[in-house]
Amino acid sequence: MFIVLGGSPTGRVTLTEVDSAGVVLTTLPLSHTELLAEVARREPSRPRWVWDDTSQWYPALLSADLTVERCHDLRLCHNILRLSEAARGTELALGERNSWDDQPVELASSGTALFDDLADLAELSDGPADDEGARDPIAEYVLQRSTLDAIAATAPEAAARLQLLLAAESSGALIAEEMRTRGLPWSTAVHNAALTELLGPRPMFGGRPEKLEALSDTIRTLLQSPGLNPDSQQELLRALKRAGLTVTSTSKWELRSQKHPVVEPLLEYKKLSRLNSANGWAWMDAWVRDGRFRPEYVVGGVVTGRWATRGGGALQLPAQIRGAVRADDGWTLVVADAAQLEPRIIAAMSRDEKMAAAGRQGDLYQGLVDAGVVDTRAHAKVAMLGALYGATTGESARLMPKLAKAYPVAIGLVENAARTGERGDQVSTWLGRSSPRPGEAWHAAQRAAAEAGASPADERRARQLARDWGRFTRNFVAQGTAAEWALCWMAGLRIRLRALADERGEPHLAFFLHDEVMVHSPAHLADAVTDAITSAAEDAGRLLFGRFPVNFALTVVAVSSYDQAK
Repeated sequence: MFIVLGGSPTGRVTLTEVDSAGVVLTTLPLSHTELLAEVARREPSRPRWVWDDTSQWYPALLSADLTVERCHDLRLCHNILRLSEAARGTELALGERNSWDDQPVELASSGTALFDDLADLAELSDGPADDEGARDPIAEYVLQRSTLDAIAATAPEAAARLQLLLAAESSGALIAEEMRTRGLPWSTAVHNAALTELLGPRPMFGGRPEKLEALSDTIRTLLQSPGLNPDSQQELLRALKRAGLTVTSTSKWELRSQKHPVVEPLLEYKKLSRLNSANGWAWMDAWVRDGRFRPEYVVGGVVTGRWATRGGGALQLPAQIRGAVRADDGWTLVVADAAQLEPRIIAAMSRDEKMAAAGRQGDLYQGLVDAGVVDTRAHAKVAMLGALYGATTGESARLMPKLAKAYPVAIGLVENAARTGERGDQVSTWLGRSSPRPGEAWHAAQRAAAEAGASPADERRARQLARDWGRFTRNFVAQGTAAEWALCWMAGLRIRLRALADERGEPHLAFFLHDEVMVHSPAHLADAVTDAITSAAEDAGRLLFGRFPVNFALTVVAVSSYDQAK
């Protein structure tokens, strides 16, 4: 049974039962109080709740201690279908943009320098959204069902994979809201102690903590710039150049290449300043309440399908404060990390049994060494990163040919994705999430280079932009499919954890970071949770890749605080 909710989650609601084809069976107008009663009454029959946005509807249910097993998030699913290659030519893909079109927060993975320059190349929209007829959930649900039916008529396997992706994405939306509501257990006392040790006592009236101020004085002295504000990139760069450092930026990579006494204190200042601004006392005041950190996750916030955060920065908790993540008394944190996820993903996608075999014993990088592909584990990691991110210089580029020779099927998959991107075409993940096309600036550069009499500068720019977009699509297929596996892993784990609940509490997902999950569990259930995590990972692999013999190796530990897991 599919139940479509319309209206407002805290006001008047229309509850409509529809069948799998979207045919309306019954309609009920409800108040907010009546909605809560209906959800409690109907949930045991395991309906799929259909609504415009999980982040708008589910919090109202969670605040009333109501959880649902399944939903269909129309906004998230619309965005997937709108861009999907498989849906090309359908009414949904060709229709005018409207309020269902809500683009991801980021073009690419946070913290990956590879994608830093791509944001202004992607034209993710064709203009402003048309709000006419906005947010009719039944009409949108029918449109999405008809889109899947149209795909199934000619490509049934693609439609089945897309249906799995839509279900997994919607399950992820439920998980994100449940994690925010329950929160990550957090000790402000431990956090404050860590900040005090690293930065000095908390300033009473703002300003820099004493250790940062002391480092500032050292930097000013060493650069002979008494009025320097080290937080000003322009001022700092000018001072560095006056002191004879040949730098074009203040990045740590450039600074480390310089021989000058200011380098070490400056790098230390930058590290501590980042901690103070991103996760200092002000952050703690804003984001930690009642012993819980409650970040705002954005499901599908990156175009590859990875999550982002709207606030709180949960995806970038630095090592210095992870000790503040502490299990409640009588509880434990079960932390699981999927090892070398993306290389295993490309092995499974390409059906490269030789690469899959390299990871059979757990450590895929060591497997490459044992197979004689490279001489050290460090070289194996560098070579694989080169394959995933398109290295053209340095050690990665030198080692890549060895990897390509040993595993031509797997490496061929990412190479083909790169060539596709260089042509300006789309690539897709295993389940059917497709990459955006490059924007008008990219196409204009290619046209300019193709014109008679194009300058060498025009040709170089076009080639560079093509290579950049190819590196993006190269990684898109691996990172995006890894995100799909992680969604299926968490969806399966969530169901297993609910089944473990007893009179002492229910273990639940508390944290997620791309290829890592954390479960907050009653201590006596730690072993059962470990088994649930492992079996959910195995099921996710079978769900996506069938019987292909790829091993998604996990490291699972039960700890009292997050810093003990590393």
